[in-house]
Amino acid sequence: MKKLLLILLLFTAFNTLNAQKIKFKVIGEKDTLVNLIKYFGKGLYYADTAMMKNGVVTFDGSKQKPGILGLLLSGQRYFEFVYNNEEISLETSGPEFVKNMKVLKSEENNIFIPYVDYITKQKTQAGKLGEERAKYKVGDAQYKSLGDQIDVINKAVEVYQNNIMLQHKDKLVAKIVKMSTEVVIPEAPLDLNGNIIDSSFRFNYYRKHYWDNVDLLDERLVNNPVFHNKLEYYFSKNLMLQHWDTVLVNAFDFCDRLDPKTRTFEYVVGWITSTYGKSQIMGMDKVYLMMLDRYYCSKNESGKSPAFWVGEDKFKDLCENIKNKVNLVLGAQPPNLILKDTTDTKWVDLYAVDAEYTILYFWDPECGHCKKVTPKLEKFYQEKLKARNVEIYSVGKAIGKDFESWKKFIRDNKLTFINVAVTDKLYELAKTNANVLVPVYPGEKGKPTTLESLNYQTAYDIFSTPKVFVLDKDKKIIAKSISLSQIEDLLDRLQGKTDSPKLFPPDAEEDAQMQKKE
Repeated sequence: MKKLLLILLLFTAFNTLNAQKIKFKVIGEKDTLVNLIKYFGKGLYYADTAMMKNGVVTFDGSKQKPGILGLLLSGQRYFEFVYNNEEISLETSGPEFVKNMKVLKSEENNIFIPYVDYITKQKTQAGKLGEERAKYKVGDAQYKSLGDQIDVINKAVEVYQNNIMLQHKDKLVAKIVKMSTEVVIPEAPLDLNGNIIDSSFRFNYYRKHYWDNVDLLDERLVNNPVFHNKLEYYFSKNLMLQHWDTVLVNAFDFCDRLDPKTRTFEYVVGWITSTYGKSQIMGMDKVYLMMLDRYYCSKNESGKSPAFWVGEDKFKDLCENIKNKVNLVLGAQPPNLILKDTTDTKWVDLYAVDAEYTILYFWDPECGHCKKVTPKLEKFYQEKLKARNVEIYSVGKAIGKDFESWKKFIRDNKLTFINVAVTDKLYELAKTNANVLVPVYPGEKGKPTTLESLNYQTAYDIFSTPKVFVLDKDKKIIAKSISLSQIEDLLDRLQGKTDSPKLFPPDAEEDAQMQKKE
């Protein structure tokens, strides 16, 4: 009985291993190392390496995840195939590997390889017809004739795809084909007179049903560049207003629809976070920071970060000061500042500044760029801002020897806007007994300032100077890390003064310098 059980176990193990072999014969190829490659979204990565001998190479499929894989040959030549935990045996020759492909074993690729070959041919033919049609005008007979031929090709492709989806529902390739098809958009409803009731109906329908043909709970589909292309298009200006709040609402909604334990979740969360973290559009950092806060720096029901793919040693850098950073995005009201002016006796409250707009300016009297910008800011204030109820709340570095440097710079440059700082005396007192300055418990009365004020560099994420925030009348951030010319242009537009002569022409070097401070 024991011998029979052992034989059965060995037989099962042999068949399991055999069922996951991925074997290729590429006629005419030299003996060399070749690579199995895999997709994760649009990215191609090395999956395995093996020696090809006499054009034959075999890989262990048990190491691979289902999706689109490829064989990478010397000279950066490669061809793709579908892997779905089955034994695969393919034979081909170059240079047209797909066209010459013979599927010796693989149910998935018996469907996929002919499909790729067919689509390639049809796309090539439609492309040629399109180029020819471009030579004619819309009303020409030739234009219509060529368009009709393109329609015939498109309809044939649609029929081919539908047949795969209907006849092979249990196959991964059917899901891949379905993912690449567009949703069918119904005509807009009409009123009794035959007029369209909602001109945005078709667009809104398409956007709402955009993911209908994608099984978002099947993580095999993320191992495919088609998924990435759909994701990128969904978040592009074609389907979404490129405003940080709009992007963020849709990002949260989409990510929360995914299974948080899957590679699909990993890819989508990672791509959105990375994409908007690199964006040069002012305000998109809000998307980046809120994604970090929600999906990286929070805890799930297991007490761990939802970002299961990130190493524990990485969270410190990702999440450091995240709560403060979230308070510094566009639309947020940043922490209040209550600091002393140059007399070292008077407290000045940022929130109490009565102005239509407030420029919050952080600087250092020893900073080279600050020395150039700060006097210009005074000119701006005197010649334009002051008369238009725009105030400047300037926070300087004034600890130790910088205290006298700060006051001297203000005197020498006749700065008349609000100048405050954590003065040297204030700093020493805070170090000795901060309790006399800030509330120990919420609502405590009689304390002149706040912990955020004393630690403004942390509260406002000041790691270099100068740094600028533009606040509205409610002290909410409407712009940040922009140059004087950009501030002037912004305020002229907001206050209906676009015809006002400009004091500061655009300066590419200064624009770039201020953006570096972000």
